[in-house]
Amino acid sequence: MQGDSEVNGTNGHHLPVLTMDTVNPRVREMQYAVRGPIVVRATEIEKELKNGTKKPFTKVMKANIGDCHATGQSPNTFLRQVIALCSYPPLLESSEFPKDAKSRARRILGGCRGGSVGSYSASAGVDPIREDIANYISKRDGIPSKAEDVILCTGASDGIKTILSMLMTGKDGKERAGIMIPVPQYPLYSATLTEYNAFQIRYYLNEENNWSLDLDELKRALNSCRGECVPRAICVINPGNPTGQVLTKENIQDVIRFASDNHLMILADEVYQHNIYAKGSAFFSFKKVLTEMGPLYNKVELASFMSASKGYLGECGFRGGYFEVINMLPDVKACLLKSISAKLCPPILGQAVMSVVSNFPTLDEPSGALYAKEKEEVLAGLARKARMVTDLFNSIEGIKCNEVQGAMYSFPRIFLPDKAVEEAKRRGQTPDSFYCFQLLEETGICTVPGSGFGEKEGTYHLRMTILPPEGEIKDVLGLFKEFHTKFIKKYQ
Repeated sequence: MQGDSEVNGTNGHHLPVLTMDTVNPRVREMQYAVRGPIVVRATEIEKELKNGTKKPFTKVMKANIGDCHATGQSPNTFLRQVIALCSYPPLLESSEFPKDAKSRARRILGGCRGGSVGSYSASAGVDPIREDIANYISKRDGIPSKAEDVILCTGASDGIKTILSMLMTGKDGKERAGIMIPVPQYPLYSATLTEYNAFQIRYYLNEENNWSLDLDELKRALNSCRGECVPRAICVINPGNPTGQVLTKENIQDVIRFASDNHLMILADEVYQHNIYAKGSAFFSFKKVLTEMGPLYNKVELASFMSASKGYLGECGFRGGYFEVINMLPDVKACLLKSISAKLCPPILGQAVMSVVSNFPTLDEPSGALYAKEKEEVLAGLARKARMVTDLFNSIEGIKCNEVQGAMYSFPRIFLPDKAVEEAKRRGQTPDSFYCFQLLEETGICTVPGSGFGEKEGTYHLRMTILPPEGEIKDVLGLFKEFHTKFIKKYQ
């Protein structure tokens, strides 16, 4: 039998169980650029400013993440009224709240055990809320949706991870699951696939054609992984993150045909479906297009994802989301419900937010006019800022930015001098990380390097949100232009 000193180390001192050598290697390898080292440094700078350290700027502008309320967006009145009523039901007796907000709250509370949002719900969510979402989808697409196909989740991210988990093969090497993901892509996908030990089948969006999705590129990507994995699904983000493009109906049809021909499930990340700005662009759901394509294609398995964090509400902190599963076999769906039961249920207030997202007041209700006004103000402001950001970046020599057609981000390409690339390598950084770090230190603008999302070799980008208030974003873009001019001059 080993003595304590042998088990714990010299002189009986306890040795850590978890070290960087013993922690799960998949977790160690995960990267999530949106909250990566540049954001860590931005937080440090905020503390330094608070402690009186002198900088060339007085505040940090965190343009790294799509957090609407953190950048000044006002909460939607009706939504917060419903949440307040759900949280504190005695307010239902107050004359200060409109009847339609009270009716929504009573409907939600009626589906909660004990009439309280403090209770657990079924793992798939509160039944009336699932019904509200199914009705919303039916109206959006003109195609029936069933509440039993709707699963509430803790933000869309949780739902995406749930479906990805279902797609894993449980095997290693050439028998592990392969998932097709766009490049550039939201790093949740690459991080989760690393964690799950899956193979990333990367297909490149066409930057030269406004980040379009090319069928030939999908074929190339799939053929390139033959013999290395078992291809299981294709992920599509529409509108795009970080690229801000909106897919055409023809693009979506191509993806559906491709998935059908190659025995792939489709994961449609549609959380920005309300965020469409460019003239001529429109949102088409994968479900609607798939159904319209007829019996040859409308049996393709599909999971589509939606969130409360984006759109015009921007309620990130409530962690509300849902996904709808289409054409999933009944026994597989039962397995899915079993898998989510271990997490008990998503936050009830997050579910309540999703109810309002899908069951908002109409113009003939007391809150309808104000709701419509607040929605329009948010989306019109985002549309103006999308144009402003695109135009400003394209006015700077050495930067090229495709039109921000939708979502909440710009993803400009930065043409860096060779000396800057060499300096980045000397410091052990990617060139765009080096650029973004310098931007942060000199201006206080926090962005995310394009390498965190994936990009074609030899190209450099950054992602910046379009969320800050219009006056503030003008100042930010002015600082950016000044910085870029100095940076290029320094390294030419």
